[in-house]
Amino acid sequence: MDKDTVRHIRKLSQQYAYISIQMHEAIGRKAGLSGTDHKYLGFLIEKGQMTAGELATLTGLTTGAVTGLIDRFEKKKLVKRRFAEEDRRKVLIEPNTKNIMALFEPLYKEFRSNSEKLIASFSGKELNVLETYFSSAVKIMEETTNKVNDR
Repeated sequence: MDKDTVRHIRKLSQQYAYISIQMHEAIGRKAGLSGTDHKYLGFLIEKGQMTAGELATLTGLTTGAVTGLIDRFEKKKLVKRRFAEEDRRKVLIEPNTKNIMALFEPLYKEFRSNSEKLIASFSGKELNVLETYFSSAVKIMEETTNKVNDR
């Protein structure tokens, strides 16, 4: 593949990343959160309940920043703190998926519909290429993130 094609695809990938940040910030603001707070809720929905320390490790935030984050979420009834049954000293952060989805589903409805239509417009072979690209790109980003965090 020639360098111009590679450069063009990388540029499109960067534009996708940038507009993704802008979209999540806009949706977060509309929901009364920052874009990053809104994405951290996504971690909780995807991974399920976890300790504040686990959330700090996952997000790269300090434990103090995570405490503030959890306080903001709890105030909006998006998460609940509860003691672990096996060790009452351990506090678990439990996402209130019903409230989170009620907040965000209306804001994502059109985006989700348009995205699904776009995906459905590709052939099976094209979808395999997209899946390979995104899976590989995620792996590269995870490896880069881990290397940067280990420094």
